[in-house]
Amino acid sequence: MNLAHYLGLLHQAEQTTADAFRQTAEAHGDEPDVRVICLTLSGQCAEHVDRLRDVVNRYGEDADDDEPENLHANSLDEPRTGPLGLLRDLQDVHLLATFVETTWSMIGQAAEALHDADLLEIVATCMAQTHTQVSWLETRMKQAAPQALVAAGR
Repeated sequence: MNLAHYLGLLHQAEQTTADAFRQTAEAHGDEPDVRVICLTLSGQCAEHVDRLRDVVNRYGEDADDDEPENLHANSLDEPRTGPLGLLRDLQDVHLLATFVETTWSMIGQAAEALHDADLLEIVATCMAQTHTQVSWLETRMKQAAPQALVAAGR
């Protein structure tokens, strides 16, 4: 069963996304909404990691693959500054969050095939929160774009 592979991907991706939200909050603390919301969303991702533990205990986790390492946004290693830095950091986190969202969707399909009601409940809750994360990131990027792309260059 290849579910263990996707559980490994998701586990790593959720942890990476939690770290990325936290790093973005720290780097852009001068933006109060970014700091507070990114810390909240980082906490949600950390909760998802916790919820995955029971699933991993049942189905295993294939962590031997190098794929999850490619998820880390290298740019978040060193914080960017200014309006353009905020926009780029949000975009990097968005890429991670959309990967998480589609991975939850694939695991949801497996949960349906397995008739695993517990996993279906976890998927529904975590996927809904991840969808909200992606939506917030898209909205915040749209809000930041005019300042970063037009006003800051004048």
